[in-house]
Amino acid sequence: MSATMMTTFPSMTTVAGGALIASPSSVFREQVLDRLNGRCRPVQQALGGADALAKLEKGDWQLLFLDRRVSDLDTEELTAIIRKRFPGIQVVLLDSDAGFCGDAPVAKIPEVRIKMKARSEGEEKSSAILAPGMAPLALAQGAWSRTADEGACEPLPGMIGGSEAMRRVYRLARLVAPRATTVLIAGATGSGKELVARALHGLSPRAAKAFIAVNCAAIPEALLESELFGHLRGAFTGAVQAQVGRIPAAHGGTLFLDEVSELPLGMQAKLLRFLEEKEVQRLGASEATRVDVRVVAASNVDLAGRAERGEFREDLFYRLSAFPLELPPLADRREDIIALAEHFIACMAAAINSPCPRLSGEAVRILQAHPWKGNVRELQHVMERASILVQNGDTVEAEHLYFPFQAARGPSGVKHPCVTLAS
Repeated sequence: MSATMMTTFPSMTTVAGGALIASPSSVFREQVLDRLNGRCRPVQQALGGADALAKLEKGDWQLLFLDRRVSDLDTEELTAIIRKRFPGIQVVLLDSDAGFCGDAPVAKIPEVRIKMKARSEGEEKSSAILAPGMAPLALAQGAWSRTADEGACEPLPGMIGGSEAMRRVYRLARLVAPRATTVLIAGATGSGKELVARALHGLSPRAAKAFIAVNCAAIPEALLESELFGHLRGAFTGAVQAQVGRIPAAHGGTLFLDEVSELPLGMQAKLLRFLEEKEVQRLGASEATRVDVRVVAASNVDLAGRAERGEFREDLFYRLSAFPLELPPLADRREDIIALAEHFIACMAAAINSPCPRLSGEAVRILQAHPWKGNVRELQHVMERASILVQNGDTVEAEHLYFPFQAARGPSGVKHPCVTLAS
């Protein structure tokens, strides 16, 4: 039907799949949410294009309200990706600068009824009234199956695993790799955050330049500013020679800030200024120097929760999380465990030029049942010890597997065999 101008939504059937509202403006998101007035359930909000993509990957949606003012991704490119990967999702482009945000009056809402394809046989088709702003883009209304470019799902360089949880990571990482967008990688200790950061660098136009990794928790607070920004000779007691900081050293390349949650509040303010101004000032220097650095940060804690509690600067959190990537724990990608274990065994055998042992059926069962609180790093250490214990044998058996920090239990609840330190 043709669009007519209305100030409110007329009555409509609730959309079963729900809606996602993506905009950097919280005020604008709330205004769109008010206009929906419960007609779409569930409704979630996203801070930008990357956040919207991540939520689309995990949820089951029918509508996406996309603000043209998202800064992390080009809306036309993002829409093309959604059209290909999520053909059943209807996209509505909005403009938060056109009378929909701040104190400006909310514009009248055009009524646009879109017939949505039923999800299963016998289910009634529902109509959704889409607004505000422009008419929706013409997206395919065919099958609801989600498709993706196979190349985008290939494992990142240096990474193993083809589970759906990891395929989501691969797709998003390959999407953002060519850009200079700041990326925040979230994941438990040992889940592979630095591997993802190195892959982002290797797949970017900056690959020929430096990749500088900084563990923010490992550097004493008194030395942190000098380590990051550098200093001139004589800038402080003990500064017998000038030092180029980690940030200037990464000029043209990538700076990886691991455990960024451990930055002291004072240093957070200095890092925020660098991210905003793209300038660094070495200790003892009178002038700042411009640098071109792509920042990738990582955290093994809930950084958003820390920001809400005032333990981490909220403005810095938003700067760092322009493109969030969340790595699943190994326990949530169990189909990758054996492939990873075999990879580690093969690497260790190749290092000493010996035949590669295989895994016994019982060893496979134990590995798949273990909780893997230490994630991929724990698996690597377990397989390293097992490869040593195999000696001249050709099979990794259950007795070769040793878990030092916890008694791993199989599905039956019975502790599986393990080798003690005395053996």
